[in-house]
Amino acid sequence: MANQLSIELQKVGKRFGREWIFKGVDYTFEWGKSYAITGRNGSGKSTLLKVMSGIEPPSAGKVLFHKDGKLVPEHDYFRELSYCAPYQELVEEFTLKELLAFHFSLQGIKPDINQMMADMWLESSANKAISHFSSGMKQRVRLYLAFHSQKPIILLDEPTVNLDKEGIAWYREQVEKKLKNHLVVICSNEEREYDFCDEIFDVNR
Repeated sequence: MANQLSIELQKVGKRFGREWIFKGVDYTFEWGKSYAITGRNGSGKSTLLKVMSGIEPPSAGKVLFHKDGKLVPEHDYFRELSYCAPYQELVEEFTLKELLAFHFSLQGIKPDINQMMADMWLESSANKAISHFSSGMKQRVRLYLAFHSQKPIILLDEPTVNLDKEGIAWYREQVEKKLKNHLVVICSNEEREYDFCDEIFDVNR
């Protein structure tokens, strides 16, 4: 299958000032598998995910993307992944319908926006500004954008933050559809968010 990707961490470290958050991380996240990154609070889980995504540069070591056995240029990493975190900003001046149209036009995707809103259980909020959404509604939108941007790598940081019981069930239904033919990495200490994953990587190990 084409477009098979992996992410290889070679002696990766990250520090802020003189304090190392983590260092010497060697690990390979392989295509077609799902992973959970766990660890105590303050251990650097979210920071490691940011380093893997290219949002934060490593202070030491290398992050390498391999695609069909070849190295991907660093400036092209963003083309291969979608990223979701509860602190991720949305364009709050847009309505939901406008946000979906804008986001997927940038991806070169012509979506059925009505179906997308129905998939999120948000069709009644089509013309509501994102700024008026609840925190749970915003998180559902972030997750949907990540799941449906047609990127082979999906990186999720604490995906069920602000979701109620029904929202958590919706998340699990959505993510389990992506476990085949994707590389999925979930940063979490909540087992309900990752208990289906193939492997667990503990930052504190």
